[in-house]
Amino acid sequence: MRFGKTLKQSIYEPWRDKYIEYDKLKSLLREDRPDDDEPWTEEDEVRFCDEIFNVQLEKVAQFQEEKMQELRQRVDAAFDKLKDLPPADSENKDKPTDEALAQRLKELEAELDAITNEVKELRKYSNLNYTGFLKIVKKHDRKRGDRYKIRPIMQVSLSKRPFNSEQGYTPLLNKLSLLYFAIRQHLEENGSVEPYHLDPISQPETHNGEKYTAYKFWVHPDNLLEVKTYILRRLPALVYSHQSSKEWDGDEDPTITSLYFDNANFQLYYQKVEREAEASSLRLRWYGQLSQNPEIVFEQKIIHDNGTSEERKFPIKEKYIKPFLDGEYKMEKSIQKMERQGQSTADVEEFRSTAEAIQDYIRSNKLEPVVRANYVRTAFQNPGDDRIRLSIDTDIAFIREDTLDRDRPCRDPNNWHRTDIDDSNMIYPFKNINHSEVSLFPYAVLEIKLKEEPNRKRPVWVTDLMASHLVHPCPRFSKFMQGVASLFEDYVNRLPFWLPDLDTDIRKDPQVAFEEEEVKRAHRAQNEQVVGSFLGTKLGNSFKPSRSSPVAKSYLAERVAAESSGAKAQTPASGATDRTPTAVTPAGELNESSSSQQQDGGQQQGGRSEYGTMSLSSVFPGFSLSKYSKAMRLKRAQGEGGRRGSVTLPPGVEEPTEWLKNSGPLQIEPKVWLANERTFLKWQHICVLLGGLAISLYTAAGRGTVAEWIAVGFIIIAAFAGGWGYFLLHSRRKMIIERSGKDFDNFFGPLVISVALMVALILNFSFAYRDFLARAAVEALFIQSSNSSASHIDLR
Repeated sequence: MRFGKTLKQSIYEPWRDKYIEYDKLKSLLREDRPDDDEPWTEEDEVRFCDEIFNVQLEKVAQFQEEKMQELRQRVDAAFDKLKDLPPADSENKDKPTDEALAQRLKELEAELDAITNEVKELRKYSNLNYTGFLKIVKKHDRKRGDRYKIRPIMQVSLSKRPFNSEQGYTPLLNKLSLLYFAIRQHLEENGSVEPYHLDPISQPETHNGEKYTAYKFWVHPDNLLEVKTYILRRLPALVYSHQSSKEWDGDEDPTITSLYFDNANFQLYYQKVEREAEASSLRLRWYGQLSQNPEIVFEQKIIHDNGTSEERKFPIKEKYIKPFLDGEYKMEKSIQKMERQGQSTADVEEFRSTAEAIQDYIRSNKLEPVVRANYVRTAFQNPGDDRIRLSIDTDIAFIREDTLDRDRPCRDPNNWHRTDIDDSNMIYPFKNINHSEVSLFPYAVLEIKLKEEPNRKRPVWVTDLMASHLVHPCPRFSKFMQGVASLFEDYVNRLPFWLPDLDTDIRKDPQVAFEEEEVKRAHRAQNEQVVGSFLGTKLGNSFKPSRSSPVAKSYLAERVAAESSGAKAQTPASGATDRTPTAVTPAGELNESSSSQQQDGGQQQGGRSEYGTMSLSSVFPGFSLSKYSKAMRLKRAQGEGGRRGSVTLPPGVEEPTEWLKNSGPLQIEPKVWLANERTFLKWQHICVLLGGLAISLYTAAGRGTVAEWIAVGFIIIAAFAGGWGYFLLHSRRKMIIERSGKDFDNFFGPLVISVALMVALILNFSFAYRDFLARAAVEALFIQSSNSSASHIDLR
């Protein structure tokens, strides 16, 4: 079916005049005049580009943005209505009766249903228009693109707008999910409501009866090595078994081939793109080269109404695949082999029913192989532990396997696979294939599967990886959908929502990615708090932004500003300088308000000076040289209450009796403990050195000499050094155990030792110099007397 007909059949009547005018654009390209020989001029090109970029694209983008903003406002209004309802544990006398509350909740649910329907229609609207723009520019480049190719320009324009992007719908759907969960918790009599999933990018799956939550991400080649090394520190690489790849020697990751099925109308593709109920995909999968006779598995994946997925699969030999597809073989030999091996009747019947169901599905829908996905998989998993499973697919290539063109089929219609690839053991990047029949995916695909277990939280390192700049979230990514969309664009009239991201650089700045994730987590926590308050329970995990989080900065700024204005309004002018409003951070710590910061320097705003450099108080929040801050620290030390006594806590908030840093079990890093002991040993070294010097000096000195008194002084200094080291060892050990916030530095001991040594050296020098002068005077007197005696003798 041509896209123009699909567009007319899919138009949502209330928005009819907001869609792309596809027929008008085709007429500008003269598609309605096949025999037109008139040359395509510069004016025609300008007219067409002006219409598609400045009129059609702007019209659709503006309506998309306005409608999305309207839906956000309606969802926020529904949240406000939920806030107005009394909590479940409320004892308010004005609390409505159960019947009245149920009626209001049903009205709110009807409003949510209307919003949800419009969200679905808006998503279809975005998808149709996105496909239409790509289709029409492709027609332009093929027919009128001798001088101008506008498809790259259109792709850039579409990527700059929130067209057909799942990221724009995720916060909205998350809020709707929360509201539905809260309403159904009240309206369902048996209370059997499905648990609320906090991550809108997740997808529930079922494997061998076990439930998993799957997350999919793209990884840029520049970040691939870093992602692998990050995972390898936590999980070992999974070694594939001999059955999976018979010739694989373990030196390299195995190559996986998936052969996907569909019919000429791409029925399975449309079901997955439009997310229809019971959408299914079918494939044949094997490891390594087909010439190595690997195990081949038939797999069918079904997406149910509630979003969960189910897999049906059974092994099949290569020689039986074609007869099975034609309905001539019913897997009788495999069933007989299972019975001879003594397998249980239940296993045999399950195998038989699975094979019959898949065969009936193939025959009834006229399915045949249409696209091949070839990729290298690196898996990570603890041996014998399937709670956390990660896989990275690289070197992804999609290849046509269809026979849609009967004159030039990509695959022999009498065979189930392409023999030109498998017989020659062709590998990535498949250079011997026509370029129009192969599409290389630019990124690696990371898939994280977490086993659902009660009272089990997601590992912290997995959460950090998912929120990092190294990965780009792509929920519901499908290799089947990507392969069809990239190779059969002329045959399909719907495209996946992630295609615009392929034209952008998915690499992110680490700081920007961190700030965006913090904002998302804060919004989710705020929404969960509203619903949890209404239900009288707690949803999700408590959110505590880090110090560098933009959420924490904005929170503190708003809180400080609010309390500062309140203090000015309630406090008399005479006492305005005696009180300082405080702000309690989410981490439970106290920070002085901006008024005290202004008193510290008068130039600081938001932790920065007027020259844009960080101030000392911003680096050390508890440090200030102002008289006010010194007075406040003195009052706190004297137990007079200080700032905390001047704060009026809001209702429901109690003053903490213990700092958060002091709560929980005592955990001391070995390097802290050993550093204290190392300092003690240094002091003992000084003590032994000075003591040895003093003993040597005392032994060599005579009775009553100056050296003897100097030696005694050195002994006293050595004893003080040993005692000071012992005192520091025990005092600092006590501070570590008590988790004291006091400063570990103490300048008294080093100062005493330095001054004493300096005094001792000065006294020693002065005494030695005095003795030198005395000896010099005696020697001069002796020489003088000797000279006079000699002259007297000569006179005689």
